[in-house]
Parts: sequence; structure tokens; C-alpha cells
Amino acid sequence: MEKQENLDHGRRDFLKTITAVAVAGAACGSMACSCNSAPAPVEKKVKLLSPDGEIVEIDSAYLNHQEHMAIVSKLEARQGIAGKRFVMVVDLALCKNARKCVSACQKWHDRPEDTEWLTVKLMKDSEQSAPYWFPKQCFHCDNPPCVKVCPVDATYKRQDGIVLIDNDRCIGCKFCMAACPYSTRVFNWSEPHILPEMENLAYNPETGMPAKVGTVEKCDFCPDRTRAGLLPPCVEACPNGVFYFGDENEDTVTNGSETVSFSQLIKDRAAYRFMEELGTKPRVYYLPPKDRQFPVERGYENLPENLKDRFRDIMEPSKKS
Repeated sequence: MEKQENLDHGRRDFLKTITAVAVAGAACGSMACSCNSAPAPVEKKVKLLSPDGEIVEIDSAYLNHQEHMAIVSKLEARQGIAGKRFVMVVDLALCKNARKCVSACQKWHDRPEDTEWLTVKLMKDSEQSAPYWFPKQCFHCDNPPCVKVCPVDATYKRQDGIVLIDNDRCIGCKFCMAACPYSTRVFNWSEPHILPEMENLAYNPETGMPAKVGTVEKCDFCPDRTRAGLLPPCVEACPNGVFYFGDENEDTVTNGSETVSFSQLIKDRAAYRFMEELGTKPRVYYLPPKDRQFPVERGYENLPENLKDRFRDIMEPSKKS
């Protein structure tokens, strides 16, 4: 509940007053240390990712707030965060299709319910094997075919590993959608609903806001949040710790509850990259669904009928139309 409540403030508050990573106690050598002139404590707690890769929870009164409407310049948005190489690890043994990651992603990016940047698939590797839940988003490939085919340089690869789309440049040709072997991009067919407080907001590729009709969108690894030392909403919202996110250069990833070595995690758990044989070099790794924590039926039974239809051929083969 606490994770969800933190997300409920949404992108609107974030764009108006973003939390800076620098904490008042940084001069003392610790993100959470106290200073002599400490402000009065408040009830709201904020979780941050420290430079050492540790999750720390501090009082919001110790944060240095600043107006940050455009977040960064277009040049900074194209270059990325210096010294970083962001990576994600997904533990398939922990996923039960709670869909908190999906709803958190859509809320943060103000996307309609029928447009999912992050989807949860139901996979079954063979007739004899058991099905398992499989979260899928943009893989931010190191060899991205989408970037190679864009005729106007609207989609690009940053030095920190993130692949972004600049919808001020996008002409809606959909070449990138055709080139992506993972089908993780969506097209804005209709005029998006723009919240009143965002109507005059300058567009920036790091926020993707406000959305534009006739352009392509996708999971962006939430670079506006990573600049603020925050985790992507999908990581924060997941109640089971399925998603690990972090910096490959620092060799640390976290799911918000525990911080571990990235290289050791993927080695010990025999991680793999989806369709790696294509040579796209994804920056999302999967931990095999071994010793699963939840029966797959638990993520199916309470779904509304329209979502059940996505998985009915596997879960209820006798009712397949």
C-alpha cells in the first residue's frame, strides 16, 4: 500500500516540483544523515537510490525541492546520464500477474487503459510444460533495429543504455514499429487527453509529455525519475519484487526491498535475454521461472472477462472458440 500511495501523487506533481537527489545531509557524507539545522519532520517518507546502490528511506523535509518543468534540455535528453548504463532484471518466479506494474506505468505516463507500454503475457514453452507469467516492455537494445530504420532520427540510443523517442521529430511512419521484433511500440491514433495543468508544458523526450497524436510511444525506463534518484513506477508498484532496476556500471540492481549485485544475480540464476539470437542485445534480463512462488491460476482467476480473453486459450483450452 505504501508503494502505491507514493505513486498516486503522479506525474503532475513530479513535473511541477521534482525531488532532487541531493539531500541536505549530503555534506555529512550520507544521504540520510542529520544536520544541526534540521527542518521539522513530516510524515511523508521518500525512497531514494543512493550513489552506493542502496535504497534509503528519508523524511521528505530533508529534500531540496526545485522547479524543474522541462526536466532537461533536448541535448541532455539525447545524450543521457553520464557514467550510467541502466539495466533491468525480471524474476519470472515471482510474477503472479498482479498487474500493479501495468497500472502504475499507465498512471505515471497518463496513458489510457487500452494502451499498455508494459504488458504481461502468459507463456508456455511446450505442450508438456506449465505456463508462466511474462512481463514485457521495451528492451532498450544495445543494437536496436528501430534506431537504424528511423528516417528522421526521432528514435535514438543514449550513452546510458536507454532508447528514447523524440515525438517532436516523429513523423508517424511506423518504420520503427515494423523493425522492432518484440512489438513493444504503440501508435497514438487519436488525439490524447491532455490534463489542464500540462497544456502549456514544453514537450521533452525524457518525460514523453504531453503526448502527441500521430506519433509512436513505448516504455522509456522513466529517465525523468532516474535523474531524481527514483525507481521506475513498475518497480515500486510491484508487490512481489519482480523487477530489479539499476546501473550495470555500478553492478547493482534493486527491486525496492533488496539491493544485489547485477552480475552475480544473472550468473547465479542463469538469466537470459528474450530472443537474444536476433543479435539485438537487450538490456532486460529474465530469471527463469524456477520454483515459482505462486500458482499461475492465481493471476487469472480474478481478472475481468476482457483480460481473461487474452489468456483463455492456454488457461481454458476447452473453451477456446
